[in-house]
Amino acid sequence: MKLTKYEPFRELRGLHDEMNQLFSGFGKGFDANEFARGAWAPSVDIFEDQEKLIVEAELPGMNREDFELSVENNVLTLKGERKFEKKDERDNYHRVERQYGSFVRQFTLPQTITAEGATADFENGVLRVSLPKREETKARKIEITGGGAKTIEADTKSGAAKA
Repeated sequence: MKLTKYEPFRELRGLHDEMNQLFSGFGKGFDANEFARGAWAPSVDIFEDQEKLIVEAELPGMNREDFELSVENNVLTLKGERKFEKKDERDNYHRVERQYGSFVRQFTLPQTITAEGATADFENGVLRVSLPKREETKARKIEITGGGAKTIEADTKSGAAKA
């Protein structure tokens, strides 16, 4: 039987190394100063109907001048900044849970969407962007003549047809 020297901190040192490895990967592409300032990203919902793609972003407490919206190379970009405004020097904050700072949200749009005719509406802290679908990707009805004339709705995206 071989005797091994007992090292009480061996397991702790291994745990320390694993934690360092975990957090070294966490920092890639991450600005610690931005995190400390409370940088945030607004919550976004993206959905579509037959005519358009809709992006809704929550921007509570912000004014229209605090952010900008653009589409370039089929990428929708929303960027801005929510500033922390201390109301009075006598204010003594006990807790600040709302997040402040600059943000950038980018979304790659599918090829079926066009920026032509896009609209944006900002009301009650919610930005709603409507991006129309390209005409060639919308479902169309095709009349079939002959025997028993039926209308078939063809889905031009998938090529499937429904009677």
